Amino acid sequence: MDAVFDICYLSSEGNNVEPDDIPKTKENVWVLGKKYSAIQDIDRIRRDITSIIWCTYRKGFVPIGDEGLTSDKGWGCMLRCGQMVLGVALIRIHLSSDWVWTPETRDPTYLKIIQRFEERKQAPYSIHQVALMGASEGKEVGQWFGPNTVAQVMKKLVVYDKWSSLVIHVALDNTVVKEDILAQCIVKNDRGDCSSAPDNLIVTDWMPLLLVVPLRLGLSEINPVYTEGLKMCFQCPQSVGVIGGKPNQALYLIGCVGDEVIYLDPHTTQRSGLVENKMTDEQKEMDCTYHCKYASRIPITVMDPSVAVCFLCRTRTDFDELCITIEQKLSAESQPLFEMCEKRPAHWGPNTADIDLQNTSLFTEFEDIDRQFDDSDQEFEIL
Repeated sequence: MDAVFDICYLSSEGNNVEPDDIPKTKENVWVLGKKYSAIQDIDRIRRDITSIIWCTYRKGFVPIGDEGLTSDKGWGCMLRCGQMVLGVALIRIHLSSDWVWTPETRDPTYLKIIQRFEERKQAPYSIHQVALMGASEGKEVGQWFGPNTVAQVMKKLVVYDKWSSLVIHVALDNTVVKEDILAQCIVKNDRGDCSSAPDNLIVTDWMPLLLVVPLRLGLSEINPVYTEGLKMCFQCPQSVGVIGGKPNQALYLIGCVGDEVIYLDPHTTQRSGLVENKMTDEQKEMDCTYHCKYASRIPITVMDPSVAVCFLCRTRTDFDELCITIEQKLSAESQPLFEMCEKRPAHWGPNTADIDLQNTSLFTEFEDIDRQFDDSDQEFEIL
């Protein structure tokens, strides 16, 4: 990597010791639905992890909320995890699942994506937009978000960003309802008035789907009966990770190896700035702050039991294949993570949640435990 990249990753630890990010094991390493060899593919693993948009605490941005907060240190980690899931989804939709970032990358589509997460009020998925959308639903700026909350906020925000070409479905009550998803994702275009087309021809398009399934996998800690199901989620080609973490510390879980999960950690405070067209040295350095050189890992058993598993279905075929995986593998577990059904359960009533997103309040939380502000943080400065 070049000098700019190395400067970007000089943290307060100030050393270049090889990290223990991926264990030297014969077991398969799974990252966002891809299988790797820990021995043979270590460089490719790190390259692909570095290509993920890494969202962290920031400081020095335009004030948010009544208290005029200029940093999200201590309260924004779950919001940042939501941004990372959305970042992976947008990269896959608008670039590809095999896209690779380097410090020299100036692809205009990539820049358009990264600009959506900058600390600007106008950016569709900035900390300002995420925090204020949460506030409009009863979560004040600076208050803890759980996985379900951040999923509901993202679902609302994508409605206002037509370029993203994405719909988000948040499953309720551990149940994925095919009928509701198809109603959201299948777009019928009546092109019967085209002179070259047969009368009343209906052309069906598929809107890319980000499926988020909030789950509670135990009371105060993860129940071991769910660990195999969780590993299967990371192995699905449609996987875009899991929003979860340790108690009081949200982490973006991107994969697994053995009985450990691999994650990107938002608990690093970086200064705010703009990438824009990535022409100046300062803009290049700012772009580097959105990419983490190494991932970390923890045992599955120490995870917080509140999680949200996330899948991206770019096409109808992706969705159909995911349904088969859920029905044949995940549902075959002795204690399935969640269920899938064809029709909406009668006792749920009509599905109005996706018709009028602006007037709904879907913040049913499993996470309303007494959360403390997270004080875990590494200061991180660009030199």
